Formats: sequence, C-alpha cells, structure tokens
Amino acid sequence: MQFYFCLLITINPKIWLSRFVFQINLKFLTWAGILCCLIWSGFGQQAGSDCIKANAKSCGECIQAGPNCGWCKKTDFLQEGEPTSARCDDLAALRSKGCPMEDIENPRGSKQVLEDREVTNRKIGAAEKLKPEAITQIQPQKLVLKLRVGEPQTVSLKFKRAEDYPIDLYYLMDLSYSMKDDLENVKSLGTALMQEMQKITSDFRIGFGSFVEKTVMPYISTTPAKLRNPCTGDQDCASPFSYKNVLSLTSEGNRFNELVGKQQISGNLDSPEGGFDAIMQVAVCGDQIGWRNVTRLLVFSTDAGFHFAGDGKLGGIVLPNDGRCHLENNVYTMSHYYDYPSIAHLVQKLSENNIQTIFAVTEEFQAVYKELKNLIPKSAVGTLSSNSSYVIQLIIDAYNSLSSEVILENSKLPKGVAISYKSYCKNGVNDTQEDGRKCSNISIGDEVRFEINVTAYECPKKGQNETIKIKPLGFTEEVEINLQFICECQCQSEGEPNSPACHEGNGTFECGACRCNEGRIGRLCECSTDEVNSEDMDAYCRRENSTEICSNNGECICGQCVCKKRENTNEVYSGKYCECDNFNCDRSNGLICGGNGICKCRVCECFPNFTGSACDCSLDTTPCMASNGQICNGRGTCECGTCNCTDPKFQGPTCEMCQTCLGVCAEHKDCVQCRAFDKGEKKETRSQECMHFNMTRVESRDKLPQPGQPDPLSHCKEKDVDDCWFYFTYSVNSNGEANVHVVETPECPSGPDIIPIVAGVVAGIVLIGLALLLIWKLLMIIHDRREFAKFEKEKMNAKWDTGENPIYKSAVTTVVNPKYEGK
Repeated sequence: MQFYFCLLITINPKIWLSRFVFQINLKFLTWAGILCCLIWSGFGQQAGSDCIKANAKSCGECIQAGPNCGWCKKTDFLQEGEPTSARCDDLAALRSKGCPMEDIENPRGSKQVLEDREVTNRKIGAAEKLKPEAITQIQPQKLVLKLRVGEPQTVSLKFKRAEDYPIDLYYLMDLSYSMKDDLENVKSLGTALMQEMQKITSDFRIGFGSFVEKTVMPYISTTPAKLRNPCTGDQDCASPFSYKNVLSLTSEGNRFNELVGKQQISGNLDSPEGGFDAIMQVAVCGDQIGWRNVTRLLVFSTDAGFHFAGDGKLGGIVLPNDGRCHLENNVYTMSHYYDYPSIAHLVQKLSENNIQTIFAVTEEFQAVYKELKNLIPKSAVGTLSSNSSYVIQLIIDAYNSLSSEVILENSKLPKGVAISYKSYCKNGVNDTQEDGRKCSNISIGDEVRFEINVTAYECPKKGQNETIKIKPLGFTEEVEINLQFICECQCQSEGEPNSPACHEGNGTFECGACRCNEGRIGRLCECSTDEVNSEDMDAYCRRENSTEICSNNGECICGQCVCKKRENTNEVYSGKYCECDNFNCDRSNGLICGGNGICKCRVCECFPNFTGSACDCSLDTTPCMASNGQICNGRGTCECGTCNCTDPKFQGPTCEMCQTCLGVCAEHKDCVQCRAFDKGEKKETRSQECMHFNMTRVESRDKLPQPGQPDPLSHCKEKDVDDCWFYFTYSVNSNGEANVHVVETPECPSGPDIIPIVAGVVAGIVLIGLALLLIWKLLMIIHDRREFAKFEKEKMNAKWDTGENPIYKSAVTTVVNPKYEGK
C-alpha cells in the first residue's frame, strides 16, 4: 500500500493536491514523493537481495537462503537469457514477475506435540500415593520441531512445583579430627530430620557418607602406626580413608542414627580435605547410593577447604579424574590413582545427575564456599553450628531456597542451531536472554511459563534429525525436542530422473527446472563441461555484425547467453543476447520513466494517461482546470498537465496571474466611486466608462458577499477624493457578467476635539512646573544638610592653644620665712 501511495504522489503531484489551493508546496511534495519511493524500493531490494545473491541452482538451495525466499516452479517463468537462479526470490517479487502462488515453493516450519501430560495436582497427606515417575512438573514432555533456515519456532513450557514431591537426602561428612564435635551432633540427626522433613513430604529417604583424604603422602602419614591410628595421644581414631558410603538412602531414620553412631573420627596432615573425590563418587555411583528420580539433595559438611584438580601432583598422582564410579564394598578404591576432580567436572556430573548441593561449613570458610556456590548451579551455603537443631534448620532453609528457583538448561545444541529463552514468572516478572532461563520465589503450587525460540541457521550436512533436551536444574524431568530440518522442497521428491525435458535425459526435471547430471551444464543440461569453451558455441551468443559475446552483459554457456547479475538486484539484463535491461530508460525527476511507466528493453512503456520518452507528459487536464471551470482560464493550452499561456501577460499554474495588470480593486475604484457616491475623476464620463458592471448597494460590510460562492470574488477597500474609506466586492459570474456590491456609507475620519487637547497641554505645563519646583527644593535641602554637617565636623576638629600668657601675673604673692623649719 505504501508503494501505491508513493506512486500516486510521483505520477502527478498536482492530481493528488487537486483539492488543495496551496500550490507553493507543489515542488517540495514532488521531491518528497520521489524520496519516499527510493526508500521503499531500497527496502524491497534488501528483502530480495539475500535470495538472489544466494545464486541458488535448486529449490533446496533457495529455501536455505532465507525464510522469505521462494522458488517458482512454473515451467515458462524465466525470460530469455535469465539464469535458473532467477527462480529464487522473495515472495512479493515472484508474484510481481507473474508466478502464481500455487507455483511458488515456500515450505514453512511447524511444531507438533507428541506427549503432553498435564502437571500434577496433589496435596500432602492425600490418600492417593503416586510413584515418583508418575508425578509431572513440566509440560509438554515431547515434541517435534520442523525447522526452516532462519525461521524460529516457539515452544511454550509450563512448570509447576508439585506438592508432596519425594526427596532423597544424602549427608556427606568430613571425619577429620577437627570435626569430632560435629560428629556427635549428627549421630542423633536421623530421626529428628525425618520428623521435620515429613512436614514437607511424606516420601523422604536419608543416607550417610564420610570422607577424609587421599591415602598417600603428603596428605596423610604413611607410617604403619599412623595408618592404624592417625591421631595423637590416647585418641582412638579410625584408619584414614578417602570416601566411604556408610548408609545408602533409606527411609529408616533409626538406622541412620545407629550406623552414624558407630563412626569414628580419623585424621590427616594437611588442612584442605579430599571432599571433591567424595562428591564425585556420590554423584556418579547412583546404584550404590540408591538415588531415585526425585529431588536429590547432597549435604556436604566440613570445617576446612578442599583440594581440586592439580593438587594430586603433590602425591605423584597425575591421571585426571575419570568421572566414573569406583566403589568396592562401599569404599572409594582409586583415590591413589586418579587426581581430584576439577570444579567444572563436578558441575557437569552434579547437573547430569540432578543433584542439588548444600554446603554446611563453619563460619571461617563461609567466604570460600560462597564463591564455590557461584560456580555450581542449584547450590546453597549454610553455617555449621554446634547444635543439631540448627543443622536441621539449615537443611530445611537451604532446601526451600533451592526449590524456590527453577533454572532451565539445555543439552548441547547441534551445529547451526540457536536457542533463546523468555520467562513469565510470578507477579508479572518477565526476563529474556540468560535471565529468561530462570524464575525465582516459586512456592509449592505456583505455575510459571517459559517461551523458547529454536532457530536453525544452516542445514546439517547429511540432513539427519537431531534431538535436544531441556530440563530444570535439580529435577529429573525433561522435555525432549526432536529437530527435523527442512532442507528440500516438496517438489524435489516429485522430480523425474533422466527426464526427456533435460536434453535426452541428462538431468532430473524437478521444481520446473533441470538439475543436471554430473558433467552436464546448461539450462536444459544440453552441454557437457568439455564443450563450454568451444568457439563454435560462442558464435551463437553474438548478435549480427557484432563481436561482443552476450553484449558484454553475460556469458555464453552451451551456445546460450546467461545474463550476469547486477549489484542492485532490481536491475536485470535480459534478451537472447542480454541486449535488454530495465534500468537504462529515460528518466524524469530522477526516476526511471518518471515513475509513470515500466522500462522494458531500454524503452518506457507508459501507464495510461502518460506519454513521452520518459512518461513525463500527463494527458490529464485536471491540473490545468481553473477554479472558474475553464482550462487555463481560457488564456492558454494544457500540455503535459501544465498550462502554456498564450497571452504573455498571464502566468501561473492556470494562467491566473498578471504581473503588469492593475489589481481588480484599483482598476474599478473610480467607476465604483462615481456610480455609488457621484464623485471622483469619472463623474463626467460615467455613462461612457462605468456602465460595464451591475451595482448593488448594501447597508454594512457584514452584508457584502463572503468567500465560498462559486464565482471568483475580490474584497476591496479604497479611499475616495474626500479621504473617506469605501468598501466593495467585485465578482464575475459564469456568464461573464461583472457584479459589484458596495457599502452605501463611506467611513470618514472625524476631526480633532480642540478643548481636550488645550486642557491637556495646559495641565501638562503646570505639572511639569510643579515637578521642577519640587526637584529644586529637594536639591536645596540636600545641599543645606551637607553644609551643616561639614560645619559640625570642622567644629569638632578645632584645637585651641592652652599655654599661659607670658605677660600675665597672678594677684597672689607667696612669702617664705627663712627661719621656718617646718615645726
């Protein structure tokens, strides 16, 4: 639809704007339309380029080029000179080239659900007891995806935590000497833990195993005495060992207490322990441990760090851990032969066996095991306490934390297949990419959903089916997806081998084209590879009186021209000698054939109502139609949708403008003034010069005709000889009669009122005088105050002479008796 919108603008923008009067924007809209078409054609070119660039020789190769590529199997679809690969293009391009939809091969991918059991709804304590394998938490369970290259298929998975789901818990404990106090707490753990877990599930089993270290130097002392009792002093300790399965999984809590109560502490030399060896054996020895296909928990209890891959070299052990079960009589017998497993190896085996790990460690090693937790999916860390009730609470809290999160993982993907996830979790939380694999804070009975997109980007070499599995970590259930790849078309299975249509049976006729046998080439397999370079064949590819092979626009194969492809896939060479193309026609406004025709063999075939070598001449006269219904206002001819004005004084889209002519108002001003008010320059010659229009008087300007009537109308405002304004309208009807409507009373300006003017002038003079007096008085007051202040200051600063007058004599005379002694 956008294409036709652009085409409408560029074919003739005046048509599109016929109901608008703003002709000034005509040129801008023309170029906007051109740009629109160029952008649209660019999108179309990009969509089809992948299909054409694939240079597909068969339908199978075509549909692998992209999800939007189709193959036309119509026998006579190709034009002369076009290669077989031209049958492969995007669907819209094939239809535009004349290929019916029923002849287009375009297989699509699909999804088929084979097994779709509903998720289980059951309550704890229900009378109905289901076997673990009868409980369903993920739906669907099995399906088939048919994948076409580049086309994703979406699978919707539903997960719901089942209530009263069975649990197997295996307690793996470090029995080195430093764990002596913790062993005492564990001895009474069995029955207490069974009682607490009964609140979560009615089907709970528990097992116990222990580990110390590899039984070689330097991990333990190998002297005979230390091998019998590795502890010092009077401590009675068990001989060192790597791993023992003390109690396989059982529902008897009392038996757990009984067997654990018989365990003795052992000892070793170094601080890190051999716990990784024990975890590996617990994971892979499912039969000996007794794991069921239920929730599997492994509680790993220690107060030390761990050895991992490479540390075995200290004891001369260089063989990497093989990840297999080596239990004999419930004891790991190959600790001296195989190195410790790596963390990645442990992650793989724990994931394969759906085991969720709980690390119960002392406060000192919390940081170490929290880092390890980040590397092991579906694991948790808790603090080991001296109180057994705290250990039980640690296990329950860790179980609730692990089971409240579901994380999907998939098996190894086949080459060329990609998978993406989107999660729809509780409370409207949605995530994509890696976070789309998981949902958190899931309670029992909550239901979450995942959308999984599976996309193939190439076909397998042998086209065989593949299977991938998707499962939630820590759960035994999984979804099996069988991948079937669409690498061939349906019509290829209907092909006719050694068909007569392929030059005497030299190929298989399939999907409307020949697929040549080995050693044969050509559209109809008419040549052998030995004949390709023959000069005799080239002669058939030259036009008369020409030395150019295929007009230099193709190559000669089997005496027939196969035209080369252009970088722009919308540009095509064709013809017997590749002498034609669809891009070298005349252009207008930057468009081939002006956008108003189709370029065929370098000649424009114009659409209806267009002509010219570039289809740039419109035969439509609508753009030339003036508002009065006349073509070019009767002052010119309509040529190619544009008015050619015969009167040189007039111009404009419809010859409506005259730059040298007086305006309508100025032209008729004197006659209107003369006839309406009997004054003006034409008063004496009124009867000869001013009788060419009909005049109607109206009372006011509101009574004048308004715009919107069918006749062209001009509103005028002019001055008469008395400097009064008078208003009138001038219009010409379809019969050519001029009509004037004039307001009968001119608007004359009134004279000035003298008294208010004189009074205002006198009042202004008085006010100005008063203002000047006030200003003078204010200045004098300021001056006097400054002088007085200056006097006061000088008075304060005056200094008078306080010495005695030299001619002054006091009136008092003092006489001293020389005989007076002061008695």
